[in-house]
Amino acid sequence: MGRACESVDRIPTVCGSGSLPCALGVGALGGDEPRCGSDKVARKADNLRVGRVSIFSLAGKRALVTGAGSGIGEAIVKTFAAAGAAVMVVDVNDAAGRQTVEKVNADGGEAVFRQMDVSDAAACNHLASEVIGSDGRLDILVNNAGIGHVGTILQTEGDDLDRLYRVNVRGIFNLCKAFLPHMIEVSAGNIINLASIGGVVAVRDRLAYCTTKFAVVGLTKSIALDHAKQGIRCNCICPGRVETPFVTARLKEYADPEAAYQKMASTQALGRMAKPLEIAHAALYLAADESSFVTGTDFLIDGGWSAGK
Repeated sequence: MGRACESVDRIPTVCGSGSLPCALGVGALGGDEPRCGSDKVARKADNLRVGRVSIFSLAGKRALVTGAGSGIGEAIVKTFAAAGAAVMVVDVNDAAGRQTVEKVNADGGEAVFRQMDVSDAAACNHLASEVIGSDGRLDILVNNAGIGHVGTILQTEGDDLDRLYRVNVRGIFNLCKAFLPHMIEVSAGNIINLASIGGVVAVRDRLAYCTTKFAVVGLTKSIALDHAKQGIRCNCICPGRVETPFVTARLKEYADPEAAYQKMASTQALGRMAKPLEIAHAALYLAADESSFVTGTDFLIDGGWSAGK
């Protein structure tokens, strides 16, 4: 799968035209290029002809990833694009989002950028109308945007909780509500929400963050249950601590960055933090057809954190 994941077999051509945009049915996730209705059949036939089985391919699929300017979101975008998906990158940070798109396109993938605040319901509805258009579709929605806060209830103000809730919970609610009607109409949709280990077990001094991430797990399971028979799958990923650029930058602020890293990593049985790409691989599994029987799951990728002490 190129630089992002060498274990995935990318199929860049899935129709007679030999054109990836033709298979996607879009130009830049909103164009009007022709779509091949038999792309799945052609792809399967091609696999049989060459005597191989392609797993975790997203060829011909359209995905949208929020909070994709860096860290886990950026890794998911790169992984999806390398697996053949056309990806819309959404981030509140214009410069970071455009940089992700530039990296993907430079590596031969297909991505476009939209600047947006997920807590703005009207903006989410507008984006859904733009993406779907007259004949478009969205196959995979990844709600990754999120923010954090440190503190117990005594160190947390109501405004702190409201700020996290607007992004971490309402942001997911807004985009799911905007895209679900069309997904239900076509009886197909795959939603992947980024929760946290802090949505399964409490984390000390993270009251507001854990409150919102527990809500994400509940929201995920409710959507999965309510719409399973309408062709919708909805799962969430619950990572442990991840070595994102943000975390790396914070570690450098400590007098002893290595000691700070070891302290943070000690909560995981494996004794280290995850890499963003390891979380992206979990997202790829949930996005691919190989996970077609998986819905309503809180997928723990926590290095053994939740196994016990």
